Amino acid sequence: MENSEILDIIIAIVVFAIVISAKSLLEADFAFFFIAILFAAIILLVNIFSKKLAANSLDASVVHETWMWSRYGFRMGWKLPRPIQAGVFFPLILSIFSLGLIKCAALLTYETRALKRRSARKFGYYSFTEMTDWHNAMIGAAGILGSLILMIVAYALSPAIPILQGLPTLAAYYAFWNMIPFSKLDGNQILAGSRPLFVALALITLLATLATFAIS
Repeated sequence: MENSEILDIIIAIVVFAIVISAKSLLEADFAFFFIAILFAAIILLVNIFSKKLAANSLDASVVHETWMWSRYGFRMGWKLPRPIQAGVFFPLILSIFSLGLIKCAALLTYETRALKRRSARKFGYYSFTEMTDWHNAMIGAAGILGSLILMIVAYALSPAIPILQGLPTLAAYYAFWNMIPFSKLDGNQILAGSRPLFVALALITLLATLATFAIS
């Protein structure tokens, strides 16, 4: 990992932990914040390393960064003079104004790059060296699936490990927010690569999120 990527991941973990524990923090109850840090780290790292494993299988690398936002309209010139750190400001602002009710988990975006060894492959599946939108979509989908698998595993383990209660809902919640097809979030990158894959994954994520709320 690059130093800038590590820093952005740490920032995302802290922001997500604040979002998770916002209601408690507003009530001056700081005990849950440390558990929120643990939950945020588990959820983000599972999502990130799921993408990195998928990228590695495609002879590519994936780099994560704070979600930056600048475009506010459909025309090319409708942009802010300088991008803002939407992955920091939007989650925190929504949490504060909703008194902790809205837990926005749109924090990071990703970019894929072909590795040098990919260019050495000339035939078969790797008959071209550039990463396509389809490959990029598969990498994004791997992150979403990793979050949903974490949800299932955490739910199965929570009766034996009570501290994990709440983690399944948050893992599904993270997948749900990142499936929104907006800006450079995972959902938009998946949609750009494959509409059927996006629709299928969006439905699965929505059902999983509703299921966790029904069970909790």
